[in-house]
Amino acid sequence: MARLGIDKDFLHEFAKLEKQVQERVSQTLTKFDQVSHAGAHLEKIANARDPRFRSIRISDFWRGIVLAPESGDSYTLLTVLPHDDAYAWAKRRKASVNAATGRIEIRDVAAVEDSLSGLSRLAETAPSRLFDHVKDSQLRQLGLDEQILAFARALTDSTQLDAAKSFLPGNQWDVLFGLAAGYTPEQVWAELAAEVNDTGFDPDDLEAAVERSSDRVVLADGPEDLMAVFRHPLATWRIYLHPVQRSAVEASYNGPARVTGGPGTGKTVVTMHRAHQLAVNGAGPVLMTTFTSTLAESLGTGVKLLVEEPEVRERIHVHHVDQFANRIFREHHESPTILTTDEQRQLWQSIVTDLELPFSVNFLAEEWRQVVLAQRVGSAEQYLGAKRDGRGRGLGSRQRAQVWQAIWEFESEQRRRGVWTHETICVEATRLLEQRTERPYRHVVVDEAQDLSPVQWRLLRAAAPELPDDIFLAGDTHQRIYNNRVSLREVGIRVTGRSSRLNVNYRTTAEILAWSLGLLRGETIDDMDEGLEAIAGCRSEVRGKHPWVRGFPTRAAELEQLVTTLREWIDTGIAPDEIGVAVRSNKLVETVVAELGKAGIPRVKLLGGTTEEENAVAVGTMHRMKGLEFRCLAVVGVTEHQVPPPSAITPAEEDASAHRRDTQRERCLLFVACTRAREQLAVSWHGGKSPFLHTQN
Repeated sequence: MARLGIDKDFLHEFAKLEKQVQERVSQTLTKFDQVSHAGAHLEKIANARDPRFRSIRISDFWRGIVLAPESGDSYTLLTVLPHDDAYAWAKRRKASVNAATGRIEIRDVAAVEDSLSGLSRLAETAPSRLFDHVKDSQLRQLGLDEQILAFARALTDSTQLDAAKSFLPGNQWDVLFGLAAGYTPEQVWAELAAEVNDTGFDPDDLEAAVERSSDRVVLADGPEDLMAVFRHPLATWRIYLHPVQRSAVEASYNGPARVTGGPGTGKTVVTMHRAHQLAVNGAGPVLMTTFTSTLAESLGTGVKLLVEEPEVRERIHVHHVDQFANRIFREHHESPTILTTDEQRQLWQSIVTDLELPFSVNFLAEEWRQVVLAQRVGSAEQYLGAKRDGRGRGLGSRQRAQVWQAIWEFESEQRRRGVWTHETICVEATRLLEQRTERPYRHVVVDEAQDLSPVQWRLLRAAAPELPDDIFLAGDTHQRIYNNRVSLREVGIRVTGRSSRLNVNYRTTAEILAWSLGLLRGETIDDMDEGLEAIAGCRSEVRGKHPWVRGFPTRAAELEQLVTTLREWIDTGIAPDEIGVAVRSNKLVETVVAELGKAGIPRVKLLGGTTEEENAVAVGTMHRMKGLEFRCLAVVGVTEHQVPPPSAITPAEEDASAHRRDTQRERCLLFVACTRAREQLAVSWHGGKSPFLHTQN
């Protein structure tokens, strides 16, 4: 029976085809199991650059190009185009097997040949060439074949390499890009290539190459599997791994391990694959968790898409961390009554008033969370000796006694009323787990690790025994959007020597990424392991438009331009559900939704779940944007005194350290929002612009 693979580039193309054409493609290819390499459905192409290319009829107007092996029955659909364009595509390109990785490559041979002649003439008079510092033997070892080696030797400037990305084989362009960026051949191999096989690969064995190319080809087993791929083409592709990601997923660790990386580098993809691998090994159930229900739902959807075997999927339990804490809590207690945020503030305020304390409600609440709960302080004596690193306001022994009295009153009143907070539920669940001789999970996998609090980390540490491969976490402290600070060492999670970093952004264009990184210029950000995190080296290999950034005299003028921008995007063929609008406040969400309604633009508010079923522009707060992505994104209201809002920033005179942390958190929040854009980003304000935008001058 014939087996069909789908090239990753066509998955993106398929999502952009008109619905009628998509249906014709699906109908044709679901019958592919009836096709053999000699079948009548596949036709040879006269003057094809590669004799293994075949055409398949989609309709009178549309044709598909299929890579057919000389032996075997594994085929790969490369593209679907109008009749003449499809045959022209086949006459320019050929398939090959990368000598270093053994993976399949598709190149535009005609474009390489056309460019090489011009580049060679320019290089004759150039004082130096781009890769003079790299030996031919090193380039060959990294997988460059003779044609691309000759092309590389003619390059004199990195802009020439950028221009060649569209027609060079992807793996070979990656190698050249890394070398041009200043990496050594050894560093390029470590980051971008698979393990070297000294025996090499058979360049004519396409079937074996396709099997090795899970980072490029989605293999479908039968019509049902094929239809699932086409129902979720972009989502399906996001579950496939780059070699650097795969090495992190497949490694064995003698304890907790972590992966870091900038936005769009595939950390979530890595966590899903890691959970899958651990579940396949079958040592015990796997808890996959994160800090919000929205992200947990997204992880659950990804796991269902990735994990086909029901028995393996049942071993992966996806819960956000508070949900897990509540589950453990309710195994021993009745369903808790939880104090709302306002009720907590009222209780703190009554304590401040009754005790006539010189501290604000915010200060006491954060002292309780960040010192007392974080360090498991249980008495006045312990509090007097507790570390207060990062708490900018110093306290003498008398002041500490006053603070402890307030905290004691706060906790005593909770016990008297029989009420809880999310933090105290987490603390109680941790206590219950630590009393057990057996833990509920063998492995814990954590996504968006930077936004978990110390009490949540202690809970997760107690959820699994301390054994090899016990905890795997992924995160980026540059994307921290809540006021949580943690030292992993202090909560019993040691990752030193078991950390890896992802640098290649797969979501955002280079222009959007560079602009967004500018928002964090000069910021010193911790790495959760008593060191500093660096974002240097994070890059995108996709080129696109520069962000559109503009101010307006009034809010009305800004919203009028927003409507114009959204209409322009939709008129160019971008679906409404591929567009997002991010703002800082819920109030502005309501304003934008109303404005879009007046203009007749379909819109939906982000309320905690994804909007995949809605053919509408998604409007939400910057916090709601976390974990989502859009082809086009407008970030509106980036205005002075609104980004950041004064209510989110501790006054410097009250606590200078908290003021710096709050400001950094708000800056990171804007960074997170802007990096949700894949292709186009529009940023606007009215009146004075946010001080965060001054770093972009």
